[in-house]
Amino acid sequence: MLECISVETNIIPNASVIWMHGLGADGHDFEGIIPELNLPSHLGIRFIFPNAPVRPVTVMNSSMRAWYDIFHPYLGNEPDLSGILQMAKEIALLVDAEIARGIPSHRIVLAGFSQGGVLALEVGPRYPTRLAGVMALSTYSPTAGLLEKEASVANADLPIFWGHGSIDMVVPERLMQDAKNAFAQAKYPVEFHLYPRMAHSVCPAEISDISQFLQRVLS
Repeated sequence: MLECISVETNIIPNASVIWMHGLGADGHDFEGIIPELNLPSHLGIRFIFPNAPVRPVTVMNSSMRAWYDIFHPYLGNEPDLSGILQMAKEIALLVDAEIARGIPSHRIVLAGFSQGGVLALEVGPRYPTRLAGVMALSTYSPTAGLLEKEASVANADLPIFWGHGSIDMVVPERLMQDAKNAFAQAKYPVEFHLYPRMAHSVCPAEISDISQFLQRVLS
C-alpha cells in the first residue's frame, strides 16, 4: 500500500478525496489547499494524499517521486502505459481501503494534478462500483481512447471536473483537447474549465470551482 498523508475535516468523515500529486512533488503538495476550499463544516471529508514512489524519470535523467516514467519531452508521445496501469492498481487499492473503513464508494472522489490526474482519469471511469466523481487538474489522458471499451457500467456517467491553464507549457492545451474529444466520444459529462493566464498550476478561480464541484457531488 502507498504511503499517504491523511487530513480529516470532521471527527467522523462521511466522504473521502484521494488526491494524487504531480511529478517531483509529494503528498504535502495539495495539503495546504484544504482551508482555501472553504467547505461547509457538515461536509466531513477525509483527504488522502498518497506519495508516489521514487523512481528514475528518463527525460529528467534523475530519480524523483513519479507515478510513472516519462520517455519524451512531449507528453503525448511514448506514454508509459505499463507504468500507468501499475500505479492505477495501487490507487484502486486506496479506494478499496476507504470502502473497508466505512466510506461508501459513491462518496469517494479521485483527484490528481498532472501525472496524478492521469491516474485519477485512468481509475475513476474503470472502477467497478459507483464513485462520486473525478477532479483532473492540468493533466491529460493517454488512455482516454480506450474508455468506450474499458469503462465500467457503474461509472459510465461519472461526473468529471477538468481544469487547465491557457498558458500551460508542461501539458499543452492540445493534449487536454484531445482527451476532451475522447471523453465526449465516450459520452462522459466532463465539466471543462480553461483558466486564462494560468500556467501549470492552480489559481483562485479554479480553487473556487473545485470547492463547488466537491459540494455538488458530495451533497
